[in-house]
Amino acid sequence: MASKPPKIGYFLACEEFTPAQLIEQAKMAEAAGFEALWISDHFHPWNDEQGQSPFVWAVIGALSQVTSLPVTTAVTCPTFRIHPAIIAQAAATAQVMLEGRFRLGVGSGEALNEHILGDPWPPVPVRLEMLEEAIQVMRLLWEGGSKSFYGKYYQVENARIYTLPDTPPPVYVSGFGRRSVELAGRVGDGFLTTMPDADAIRRFRDAGGGDKPTQAGMKVCWAPDEDQAVKTVRRLWPNEYLPGELGQILPTPRHVEQASQLVTEDMIRESTACGPDPDRHVRTLKQYVAAGFDEVYVGQIGPEQEGFFEFYRDQVLPRVRAA
Repeated sequence: MASKPPKIGYFLACEEFTPAQLIEQAKMAEAAGFEALWISDHFHPWNDEQGQSPFVWAVIGALSQVTSLPVTTAVTCPTFRIHPAIIAQAAATAQVMLEGRFRLGVGSGEALNEHILGDPWPPVPVRLEMLEEAIQVMRLLWEGGSKSFYGKYYQVENARIYTLPDTPPPVYVSGFGRRSVELAGRVGDGFLTTMPDADAIRRFRDAGGGDKPTQAGMKVCWAPDEDQAVKTVRRLWPNEYLPGELGQILPTPRHVEQASQLVTEDMIRESTACGPDPDRHVRTLKQYVAAGFDEVYVGQIGPEQEGFFEFYRDQVLPRVRAA
C-alpha cells in the first residue's frame, strides 16, 4: 500500500483531442489542483469517432512551456514503429525541456499502432523480450558518449545523444499480465497500469520493484446528465470495455469499431463513473487509492472539459485527499 496519499493527476488523451486542446487541458488541470500529467502515445486513435492522434513528442515540447507539472507517457512503445535509439533521443530532450519532470512510460504496444510499417506482430513473450532489450539500448545511450550495441533485435553503431539531461528519465514499465508485471518489477524504475489491482502492485514489488513508484490511469465522463455521459462514452471510448488481448491484436480502428459493437450502455454504466454525482467519482478514485497506487490519473471523456475541471476541483479532489 502507498504510505502517503497518492498524487492525483490528469490523463491527456491524444486519441481524442487536438494539440491545442491538449495544451489547454494541461493548463486547466494544473489550475484545478491536479498534480501531474499522463499523455497517451498513439499513431492511430482507437476509432474514427475519437478522430485525433498528434505526435506525442511535439505535444510534450509544448507542454514544457505551459505547465510545471510532471509528465509521463502512458505509454510509448519503443520496439516497432520507432527504434529505441530515437525514443532515447526524444525522451532525453523531453527530460531537458521539462527540467527533470519527465517519466518515460513504456509498454509492449498494440498492433493498432505498431504494425503500420509492415512488421509482423509477434506473441507476448517476444514483444516483452524486445521491450527489455529496447530499455537496455535507451539506458546505454543516456550514459553519454559514442555507443554501439549489437543485440538480438536492435543494433546501434557509433550513436551519441548530445542533448542529455543531468539525470536520465526514469523508465516506468506498463503491465497487465503476470509476465509484463514481473518485467516491470525486474527492469523498471516504476510501474503503470489501468486497473485498481492490488495484486499487480504486489507482484511488481515482489519481482524487484520494491518501493518504486506505481501509477494507474482511469477514465470518467462528467456531464450534467448521467444518460448523456453514458452515450458519450459509448460513442467515443467503447474500446475500454473490450476483454482480454483484443486491444493488443486488432490492427486498425475499423476492427476495433467492429468489436466495440458488443459493448452496451449497461456495461458502461456499471463500470465507469458517468454523470454529475460526486459520490460515484469519489468511490471510483478510492478503489485505486485502496489498491495502494502512488499516483492516479483521471481522464475526462468527451467535450465537457471545463465542467469536469470545476467539478473535480470543488467536489471530488478535496474529498479524496481528505479521506
